[in-house]
Amino acid sequence: MSVTQAALWVVILLVVVALLFDFMNGFHDAANSIATVVSTGVLKPTQAVAFAAFFNVAAVSVFHLSVAATVGKGIVDPGVVNTHVVFGALIGAITWNVITWWYGIPSSSSHALIGGICGAVIAKSGAGALVAAGIWKTVIFIFVSPFMGFVLGSLMMVIVSNIFRASRPSRVDKWFRRLQLVSAGAYSLGHGGNDSQKTIGIIWMLLIATGYVAVGDKAPPTWVIVCCYAAMGLGTLFGGWRIVKTMGQKITKLKPVGGFCAETGGAITLFTATALGIPVSTTHTITGAIVGVGSTHRMSAVRWGVAGNIVWAWIFTIPASAFVAAIAYWVSLQLF
Repeated sequence: MSVTQAALWVVILLVVVALLFDFMNGFHDAANSIATVVSTGVLKPTQAVAFAAFFNVAAVSVFHLSVAATVGKGIVDPGVVNTHVVFGALIGAITWNVITWWYGIPSSSSHALIGGICGAVIAKSGAGALVAAGIWKTVIFIFVSPFMGFVLGSLMMVIVSNIFRASRPSRVDKWFRRLQLVSAGAYSLGHGGNDSQKTIGIIWMLLIATGYVAVGDKAPPTWVIVCCYAAMGLGTLFGGWRIVKTMGQKITKLKPVGGFCAETGGAITLFTATALGIPVSTTHTITGAIVGVGSTHRMSAVRWGVAGNIVWAWIFTIPASAFVAAIAYWVSLQLF
């Protein structure tokens, strides 16, 4: 096998690993899209994952590739990236996803990938190779996205409660069981639009680094886009059931009206971030929205101990995945 052929096979292998990460992202984050609609009894689990997977894939026709451009070109200097960096980044992100899925902790696949990229790049060339604007934009939204979710979720709940305060609870429940299908579809659309693009971005980064795509190209090849959205949809279809219970039951008890408000607040946040090209955590967003909805009843309605454990997982996501990625980068250098 020639050197050129060997290099091509390495690229193909890394693309497959990236798609595996995308699949795991959908699998891990399926709970974000379906937890509220399952926990309120609006859809059965199998119906919910199929519903969410459809809208994950449908997002390909709705959103521009702004997030993919940020991840592919706006996080690190493209000239620093090579196959070892991409390998380290993916292994760091996948490892953290597996650990948090196993323990049922709703962490961020997005920030695990960003942490992985940063860890591998720092191991290769130091922190100077990072693009400060892209990093800060991502880090700031670690705090902004759950806060926006919280504010919008609680605001929606207050507005809806005032509008329907004279209605019978059974009538409200009947209406919001239907409306929650709309909000769940919107949230799944935002989830697919933001999260699929992160994998598109890292494959785009890989293709630029290996010379298969020019740095100046405005979009990656069509096959990359199609494969990433399909992998996300398949992952969601299989569902991350360990996390559904944490998101839908342990943080606060939800009714259909609360599920509608949480999903709507989360969807607005995701649509805004995706339009701005900011890779955000769907986990952070929906958790903030659920806490916001719960807190409108009374502060004790939120299980703050569970919420606190989730926040600790958020704090450790980037440094933990960066640490694993740096080790994986070094191992890659020894093996290949």
